[in-house]
Amino acid sequence: RAFSRSSTLTEHRRTHTGEMPYACPECGKTFGRTSNLVKHLRTHTGEKPYGCGRCGKTFSLSSNLVKHERTHTGEKPFSCGQCGKRFKKKTHLASHQRTHTGERPYRCGECGKAFGQSSTLIEHQRTHTGERPFRCGACGKSFCVSSNLVKHQRIHTGEKPYGCGRCGKRFRYKPQFTRHLKVH
Repeated sequence: RAFSRSSTLTEHRRTHTGEMPYACPECGKTFGRTSNLVKHLRTHTGEKPYGCGRCGKTFSLSSNLVKHERTHTGEKPFSCGQCGKRFKKKTHLASHQRTHTGERPYRCGECGKAFGQSSTLIEHQRTHTGERPFRCGACGKSFCVSSNLVKHQRIHTGEKPYGCGRCGKRFRYKPQFTRHLKVH
């Protein structure tokens, strides 16, 4: 590999030697590159020099700003090689790919059931603990999954998010809407 500056070559060599000459004065963590130390120091100072031009949200790393900007642009640069579905984040693609491979790396320590996503395991574990952290502000009913609370709240708000394009009838829940579409 070629480098235009000797300092860049020196920093690159450290990736092979493991040398970490730059230490954080706050916590002592060491780094092989000054740029990595500068990024790390922001965890102590709270500095967030990268701002979104659309909403003003700020970030300590430029890479996090780039990821955030996708919420505005809708850009989905990560594509599944199996089915072509696209994702905003690489981690979402990796999670999706498990639907094709059948891999289930997250296992419940209580009953041994395995899951493809860590969030699904966490939801499942609540069936053992009885934890129901999502509480309705209107009636006090609680749920173990946030999406169930959202659906429940439609009873109080009257929201019917599913609308038939043919007849205009609206539905509170997706299964009702799907059943209705079969009659057309």
